[in-house]
Amino acid sequence: MNTLSFVIMVTIAVYLLMMLAIGFIYSKSNNDSTDFYLGGRKMGPLVTAMSAEASDMSSWLLMGIPGLAYFSGICEPFWTILGLGVGTYLNWLIVSKKLRRYSYNIDAYTIPQFFSKRFHDEKNALSAIAALVIIIFFVPYTASGFAACGKLFHSLFGVNYVVAMVASALIITGYTIMGGFKAVSTTDFIQSCVMTVALVVVLGFAINVAGGWNAVMDNAKALPGHISLSLYHDVANNTAASYGGVIAIISTLAWGLGYFGMPHILLRFMAIENEQKLSLSRRVATVWVFIAMGLAMIIGLAGLGVTATGKVEFLNTAASAETIIVKLSDLISQNGVFAAIVAGLILAGILAATMSTADSQMLAAASSVSENIMGEFFNVKMDEKKKILVARIAIVGIAILGVILALDPDSSVFRIVSFAWAGFGGAFGPVMLLALFWKRTTKQGALAGMVSGGAMVFIWKFLIKPIGGVFSIYELLPAFIVSLIFTVVVSLLTKEPDKSIIEEFEKAAN
Repeated sequence: MNTLSFVIMVTIAVYLLMMLAIGFIYSKSNNDSTDFYLGGRKMGPLVTAMSAEASDMSSWLLMGIPGLAYFSGICEPFWTILGLGVGTYLNWLIVSKKLRRYSYNIDAYTIPQFFSKRFHDEKNALSAIAALVIIIFFVPYTASGFAACGKLFHSLFGVNYVVAMVASALIITGYTIMGGFKAVSTTDFIQSCVMTVALVVVLGFAINVAGGWNAVMDNAKALPGHISLSLYHDVANNTAASYGGVIAIISTLAWGLGYFGMPHILLRFMAIENEQKLSLSRRVATVWVFIAMGLAMIIGLAGLGVTATGKVEFLNTAASAETIIVKLSDLISQNGVFAAIVAGLILAGILAATMSTADSQMLAAASSVSENIMGEFFNVKMDEKKKILVARIAIVGIAILGVILALDPDSSVFRIVSFAWAGFGGAFGPVMLLALFWKRTTKQGALAGMVSGGAMVFIWKFLIKPIGGVFSIYELLPAFIVSLIFTVVVSLLTKEPDKSIIEEFEKAAN
């Protein structure tokens, strides 16, 4: 290992040790399960906003989006960004305050628990089903984060992919187990700042090396379909191919629907110290999301420009294209010790994007196991210390499953994330919206919507989507529609909610 590589590795190591230190510090403030799962509802507006978006972005911000823009052009990432940006704003605007108020009123501090208490489900069937959905879709989501870490170290240092992936998983699991929600939110806030610096520095460097902005655009325009909102560049044939028309665009925009059902983001709404501060959080979160994703897309184009100069080899597969920011960081590091430190921070930014999502997902899934499945559904009596212990054991179990699923180094981070995202959006999105805004929603309706939406993600993805044509739309959209229909129809066919449920709803509405 040469000196510059050693400097990069030390920089990353220091960053990772800082994250573990934060977990250790906050481990002393977890007095009960509410602290561990939700930080005692004492989070400030900036931490709430930035930790929510850092946990949202995951590794695909610095790997998935640049990789797509590099390999096939701006069409898919552009419509994805637009859908996610609008979805972010609407989620903060219409869901955050009411969910914070409603969950506080009924003393719910996990998403499954909110559903159960919202509909007075004494058997906790809703809570158990919601917890299972969280576990089913968070495991592959977490796996995508571990895979991104493995790709990072393998591409840069030649470290064995599996060894790097497992080591990263151990660190993420370590500080999540120790610190709980406060550690996760604080580290996510720090990581969002690191991600921002990484995006700005890499973009500026790549544009400069490529010969300026005009050179970047000229190179992209020379590739058929690369700069188009309706076409994509077919690398194999060096031709422009149709993205799929209006249906494909609507399908991609549907990414925004996922926010209404994303547990690790919804938990941030529930955790803020004062619902009135959510307005500031909304503005900060929305602005940051649009800027961060826009910069990530442009990095893909700039990276392609650097490739044209011969300073980075052409990345000829979609999976390898996701490492473009790693290649650019390696190029930066060749300019001396200080540049190597900067490169180390940039690579730490990729780790930050991965860790900030994986830790939130593991915590949400663990709370589902401890609180909702064991505590509520199976009525296992546990004191606060035992609840936290069970949650920590669940985190380890989820991490092990994630590592197993991440053993394939050729898996696409973007594609894994898109499936898990669809799962939460389809299973929880319509149910959450109707639970907050339609008092006629019933327990049976919510259960039907949750099950039908989650099932439709699998049915569409593996049985219907392969047919092609109009059926090739993103599975989130049909799953969301099916869940919405089932929730409404079954609610109308079943007995109206009790008076006490209506009173709680109206209290939250006012």
